[in-house]
Amino acid sequence: MRIDGVQLWRPGVGYLYTLDVEVLGSQDEVVDVYPQPFGVRTVAVDGHRFLINGEPFHFTGFGKHEDFAVHGRGFDPVVMVHDFELLDWLGANSFRTSHYPYDEAFLDYADRHGVVVIDETAAVGLNLNTGTPILGEVEGLSTYTEATISARTRETHRQAIRELIARDKNHPCVVIWSIANEPDTVSPEARPYFEPLVEETRRLDPSRPVAFANFMLATPDRCVISDLFDVLLLNRYFGWYAQTGDLVAAEQALEAELREWEERGKPIIMTEYGADTQPGLHSITSEPWSEEYQTDLLAMFHRVFDRVDAVVGEQIWNFADFSTTSGIMRVDGNKKGVLTRDRRPKMVAHALRRRWRGGA
Repeated sequence: MRIDGVQLWRPGVGYLYTLDVEVLGSQDEVVDVYPQPFGVRTVAVDGHRFLINGEPFHFTGFGKHEDFAVHGRGFDPVVMVHDFELLDWLGANSFRTSHYPYDEAFLDYADRHGVVVIDETAAVGLNLNTGTPILGEVEGLSTYTEATISARTRETHRQAIRELIARDKNHPCVVIWSIANEPDTVSPEARPYFEPLVEETRRLDPSRPVAFANFMLATPDRCVISDLFDVLLLNRYFGWYAQTGDLVAAEQALEAELREWEERGKPIIMTEYGADTQPGLHSITSEPWSEEYQTDLLAMFHRVFDRVDAVVGEQIWNFADFSTTSGIMRVDGNKKGVLTRDRRPKMVAHALRRRWRGGA
């Protein structure tokens, strides 16, 4: 089909057409109509650049969760609209559906408002090296075995990719398929596990880049699958889980690693970075957990991003504080949000607004 004088869907301008699919009766009368909204746009990777409609695009935004105070995990249309308004207030142009497909209403809303989405499967925790694996600590086992992440797991994973693409392929807001979050990609067995999944994703949708969110231990010299993908999504916590409290050392380590990834010739999107921050905790010396430290840590990451040309995106972990399972490692959930769980801004939110909205 050709649309003359087409008006493109663009980031910030969610122009949509509607295709009416008509079911005709025996006398060619219309007995049913299915309206399918769609947008017209292109997505491409060109060296270090990520292009939408042929123009370089820089991702600003967050990893999120479908989570809110009182009702917990789940879809809430009122919270969704409020979150989109906060994304706009902050100057964010994108988010990742970490770590599962969100309710389709999120994508409908993003389509209409020109918000860019990295769409992710629920394949999170395929890793016995993270300290928080999906199977718990399993002594003496590697990640990819018939007793752990097996061929059966891969077929379930493949089916999840098929279902994600079948549901979301007509959403112009979706520009990248992320097929896993922080899997073990250091083990040699990771390559035969992921290679057919990448091939299947491209077969189902050759129009969008394919990626996965890379775990911090899977450095350029250790990751065995990054060459299979189109875009590098990196989750890194320098200054928090590593070099805790030492932002000078953290800045050096972050830039050194990004320079190594830059040599791979692919666009880099930092899909997770941040620090747990207790709302209202302040410190003259920028101590970890304080609002000052969160602000300083994110400013450090942004200085490095601005020096590395291959970095085309910054998505902070997390949009808002969220609930986690009970245990001794977190008090009242994960506190890495730039907003509290009930969506009140921490100090860093104002700094992000200045960066992303150009001083607004």
